[in-house]
Amino acid sequence: MEPKPASSRNPRERSTARSAELFTASDVARFCQVDLKTIHNWADKGEIPHFRTPGRHLRFRRLDVLDFLRKYGYAVPETLRQSKPRVVLIDGDSSSTSAIKRALAKRFEVTAFTDPVDALVSLSTLQPDALLLDMDMPGCDGVHFLARIRSLEATAHIRNVVFTRRSDLPNAAMQAGAVEVLDKSDLGKLRDVLEHVTGLER
Repeated sequence: MEPKPASSRNPRERSTARSAELFTASDVARFCQVDLKTIHNWADKGEIPHFRTPGRHLRFRRLDVLDFLRKYGYAVPETLRQSKPRVVLIDGDSSSTSAIKRALAKRFEVTAFTDPVDALVSLSTLQPDALLLDMDMPGCDGVHFLARIRSLEATAHIRNVVFTRRSDLPNAAMQAGAVEVLDKSDLGKLRDVLEHVTGLER
């Protein structure tokens, strides 16, 4: 059975809230107005990205659910529209970090790190929607860092946006897993890019 567009929004969707931005098969079935068996069939066929808990229960991440709903023309539930995407910022410059956090505060929940190792250790617990990485930090091999994130099952889903002023890095960063390479000084564009990659509607 192929996914079909839904024409109306289920009134129960407003009661669905997941502090970790994870949704159950029942949540997704309610969003799509289908039965649980259909959701399991879609997951088994690879129609919607998912993972399983140690108890083998299906779980779906916010961005994967958003992508699926929009791909097949479903109405986006209010619980997804109003949530603040989680963003991890890795930047060794404290003044720059403060400016970026201020620019993003209204739309995003931002956690900042000055040490890439500390960030990498925390990513699987924080489960952010997106990562912002300053590729020009001294002592940080940004390309290797991105490749490492993409290689780990717990972090491979994160959408990576990077800053760099080096002309030799953008192509390598994209090949390593970045979805966008930006100039760090353009905070307006940064906000627009993050809204796009995390599924926020303007």
